[in-house]
Amino acid sequence: MKTVEPNNKISKMMVSLAWIGFLGMLVIGFDRYLGHQENPNERPAVIRASDGAAEVTLKQNRQGHYIADGKLNGHWATFVLDTGATNISIPGELAQDMGLTEGEPERTRTANGDIVVYRVILNSVSLGAIELKNITAHINPHMNGKAVLLGMSFLKHIEMVQKNQQLTLRLKAK
Repeated sequence: MKTVEPNNKISKMMVSLAWIGFLGMLVIGFDRYLGHQENPNERPAVIRASDGAAEVTLKQNRQGHYIADGKLNGHWATFVLDTGATNISIPGELAQDMGLTEGEPERTRTANGDIVVYRVILNSVSLGAIELKNITAHINPHMNGKAVLLGMSFLKHIEMVQKNQQLTLRLKAK
């Protein structure tokens, strides 16, 4: 009968734990890499140009979209820039989490047909150094997920230049 020495058991267990730790770190690193591919603009830098203008430069994600983190009434949100959207569109569940109350109902046309959304005025919308006050938005109870469509009610105030898979947004100093 073969007996296993206690030191041999301990060393096998240590090797197994080391492999489990290594694989866990690999999974976490890969998850962060994929997250960065989806949103390469987490917490964009606050930049002021020499003329005092606020600027934000965003990188395209792998799908060619511009996604960045910003704030609605001081609450962090992930924005998808959408020049085809008339207003900022906030998913109903996210609006509820932010404490936004539904305003007047309005009918609007989407790619999926006509729906009812609820008009709200946001005290502030910020993306990096760019901050605008009193911006029209819609709470969309039909919208899934946590991403906010950053539409033209915000973007119409901003100069936009796209070059080399980057989009520079600029708000002139007042």
